[in-house]
Amino acid sequence: MDLPITDPAALATADAGPLILAVPKGRILTELGPVFARAGVTPAQDLIDEDSRRLRFESSDPGLDMVRVRPFDVATFVAFGAAHIGICGADVLMEFDYDQIYAPLDLGIAKCRVSVAEPVATAGRDDASRWSRVTVATKYPNITRRHFAARGVQAEIVSLSGAMELAPSLGLSRLIVDLVATGSTLKANGLVETEVIAQVTSRLIVNRTALKTQPERIGAWIARFRNALAAAA
Repeated sequence: MDLPITDPAALATADAGPLILAVPKGRILTELGPVFARAGVTPAQDLIDEDSRRLRFESSDPGLDMVRVRPFDVATFVAFGAAHIGICGADVLMEFDYDQIYAPLDLGIAKCRVSVAEPVATAGRDDASRWSRVTVATKYPNITRRHFAARGVQAEIVSLSGAMELAPSLGLSRLIVDLVATGSTLKANGLVETEVIAQVTSRLIVNRTALKTQPERIGAWIARFRNALAAAA
């Protein structure tokens, strides 16, 4: 994939300022607190404040600033060089598969899974091995297509960014593919998890070009997060 920021000189220029760490809003950010503490860095207090209008935040380390973005956007910020490093779910990496991203560490937080679900009323009543195509509502079109294609099934995608659980009952799709943690939302909407596509945890990710042009600075942060994981263990 061609990316607009692949010029080593462009990223090397950033050496004069702080590195940028992209973090996602929501559950992952909430669970990052202890990880940051063990890594010896304290974010600005309003980083986890969803009402804060700021998007870029200083940290206790003058060599690191943080930007808070949507979970699905973290990988894009890092792949295109807008952020040097980032933290995002493995589901995002699977969906976008950017070749400019290196994921050296599994942080082991925000555990969940990408799963197939369908209405309780129809689950198990049909032989899925005989399907030739199926309609699926999801925000993971690439993961979904690959999963069903491996079984010789064509997945017709209904792209939704939220409220996937409504799709089967309203006739938009037969199945959904979504991120599942406890399964309570599925149950509340008359759905049952029928298959797990992938287990998901959060990963530390790095822009490959930044790693080549600033190996000592980026490597130092990888080491700090690795030590944080060791301390937790």
